[in-house]
Amino acid sequence: MANSPINVTRLAAVDAARAARVLSEVREAALAGQRARVAPRPVIEQSWGRMLRSGVDPEHDFRSDLLSDEEVRRRREESPLRPVLPVLRQGLLSVADVARHIMVVADAEGRVLWREGCAPVLRKADGLGFQIGADWREDVVGTNGVGTPAVVRRPVQVFAGEHFVRSQTSWTCTGAPITDPRDGRLLGVVDVSGPLETMHPATLAWVDSVAKLAEARLRELHLEGLERLRAVAAPVLARVGGRALVVDRDGWTAAVTGMPYAARVPLPREARAGRRWLPSLGACTLEPLADGWLVRPADEPLPRGATRIRLDLTQPRRWSVTASSAAGSWSHELSPRHAELLYLLAVQRSGRSAAQLARDMFGDPARTVTVRAEMSRVRRYLGGFLTHRPYRFCEDVEVDLLLPEDPRDLLPHSTAPGVVRGRGSSAVP
Repeated sequence: MANSPINVTRLAAVDAARAARVLSEVREAALAGQRARVAPRPVIEQSWGRMLRSGVDPEHDFRSDLLSDEEVRRRREESPLRPVLPVLRQGLLSVADVARHIMVVADAEGRVLWREGCAPVLRKADGLGFQIGADWREDVVGTNGVGTPAVVRRPVQVFAGEHFVRSQTSWTCTGAPITDPRDGRLLGVVDVSGPLETMHPATLAWVDSVAKLAEARLRELHLEGLERLRAVAAPVLARVGGRALVVDRDGWTAAVTGMPYAARVPLPREARAGRRWLPSLGACTLEPLADGWLVRPADEPLPRGATRIRLDLTQPRRWSVTASSAAGSWSHELSPRHAELLYLLAVQRSGRSAAQLARDMFGDPARTVTVRAEMSRVRRYLGGFLTHRPYRFCEDVEVDLLLPEDPRDLLPHSTAPGVVRGRGSSAVP
């Protein structure tokens, strides 16, 4: 039986060469299906398991499939991380350059959009295929400091031989996911990379703290945008009779009149002016307004008919819920926490009390306040399809639950006991 997981950070700080040798032995043993003298760290062992199941070749050269220059420019322009590049540069670049590291920023799909830092290390990165436009998803290039944090949704440091692909084992990466502070959606990953011998034990905390600063700046920008939209909306709503609200391009409410306030109105992905059906409001008229929409609910009944909910958990980084009925269809990308909650409700159609959900989520039935708060947020976009006491999908709603082919790949970020049980069998629990 393998010993306790290796403390890579401590070993690398004392003797980088020995750390590299030990990690190489652990990696070779794992790929050969054997036990090493020491065990890999759990986050690395789990990632290696995903790689072996998905068929990633540890000997493959990935220096290909770059995005075109035009596509990189387009993604940069549209990236929600573009406004926080100054925060990332200020927090990471000065130290990274001196310490012989580089800073890499990738989008939610694992594509490298920005890369700056020490020139010799940039050239070394070119040799690894760690280039602008490269695809560094975990299921493409193996365990790494861009793809793995995107999957597990937390900061990860990958030392030398902990990389799954051999060509990357001279490299050490430290990456942290950057999520939308409004809804938890993954926006991308910031990574600091370089030779193992130059990586400091505090690098993980450093990169994580800068990622959190970027998220705080995104929250500030969101509130500033709503304030600007609110100023534009005030005279418009003063002239509108009846119910109306003004939302930004993502559906976040700036102002409302004649109806209860809701923090967000779920909009179609490609919102267009005209008559639209919105799950939380029914039939509405959308009119463009500055950087948002004027939404006016219509006083008419919704079309009757069966409603189908499709909960798609097949992708390792992006989960979604789609509602379809005679009135139309609508999709919403889920945060990690909401993906967990809806999975638990989908497999327990009879419903769960707040205490039962708390036990399934946290292993602690007393954490009902947290559960109720999260379910309140879920009901903002799925309120018409859920009931409470107990929490469950409505009886007349058909629920399609789409799961990964291998149950071990179910919501890999999650430590919720109810999700962990779901990974133990190919059947829906």
